[in-house]
Amino acid sequence: MRRLLVLAVVSAAVVAGCGSSGGGSRPYTAAATAPCLKQKGFTDVSMDPAKVGFIAGVAENGGLYAKSPTGIPMTIAFAADAKDAAATEVSYRQHAPASLRRHIADIMESQSNAVLVWTESPSSDQLSLALGCLRSG
Repeated sequence: MRRLLVLAVVSAAVVAGCGSSGGGSRPYTAAATAPCLKQKGFTDVSMDPAKVGFIAGVAENGGLYAKSPTGIPMTIAFAADAKDAAATEVSYRQHAPASLRRHIADIMESQSNAVLVWTESPSSDQLSLALGCLRSG
C-alpha cells in the first residue's frame, strides 16, 4: 500500500512537471535543489562531502544532506543519469548498515538521476516535499 502511495506521488509530480526546469532532459543537481529545500523548511542543508557521505559525495551532480521539517535526516545523491542512479541504489543497498538494510526499500526512493535515502521512513508529505524540490541546474 505504501509503495502505491509513493508511486502516486511520484507520478503526480512528473505529470505536473514539478522539480524539473528543463522538461526532464537535464539532470537534477545538488546546487539547484538546495535552495528549494531550505525554502520548504528543511534544515541543516549541506553539500559538504563530509556531511553527505561517500556515495553522495562522489555523485556526478553532487550530494545533499538535509533534515526534513520534522527532523528526519535525508541524503540525496545526484547521479549522472537514471542508469547511474540505479547503480547508486545498488551501492547504497550493499553498503548500508545492517540496521538500515532491513528496510532499505522503505527509506530509499529514486526519481530520474536523484537517489534519496532517509534514516527512517518519511511520511508521504515529507517525500512529496523533497521530490518537489528536485531541480535541474
